[in-house]
Amino acid sequence: MLKKIGVTVWFTGLSGAGKTTISQVIETELCVQGYQVEVLDGDIVRENLSKGLGFSKEDRDENIRRIAFVANLLTRNGVIVLVPVISPYRETRQQIRQQIGNFVEVYVNAPLEVCEQRDVKGLYKMFRDGKIKNFTGIDAPYEPSLNPEVECRTNLETPEVSADKVIAKLISLGYIYSSVCKV
Repeated sequence: MLKKIGVTVWFTGLSGAGKTTISQVIETELCVQGYQVEVLDGDIVRENLSKGLGFSKEDRDENIRRIAFVANLLTRNGVIVLVPVISPYRETRQQIRQQIGNFVEVYVNAPLEVCEQRDVKGLYKMFRDGKIKNFTGIDAPYEPSLNPEVECRTNLETPEVSADKVIAKLISLGYIYSSVCKV
């Protein structure tokens, strides 16, 4: 029997860029192939593990550290961990990359205007209506990935194409086997 190697696949990008959608496509594909997969969605984790944290830089970093701690536990136990979370700061992403080791960064890149048009959660509208502040990419910083293992341009490609790019990278890095990828 082949040894299962865990990996954390960290999806970073603006709200509405497509992080969760792509991770759901990948989760479905990998589960069908029999891989152990866990999704640590930023919104769900914030409700349960990071309740009470705000959106200051310190609180955002603490939220990311908590997610990374759980991802690291799962990864070292052979699980493929998909983490769709904004994680706006490069330095924090670099720290968690070093902490986890088996780490693949996916920059889910969509222009702000496209994300705002999608506005899946209604957050952009709430910001524009003055109901929320410190909104990443508008009045709070977002630092795009400089050297991600994968970049998904969700305004130019379907979620399935983006997912296949990520799966192809996981194959090339030896985390999964080629029968999964449709590319």
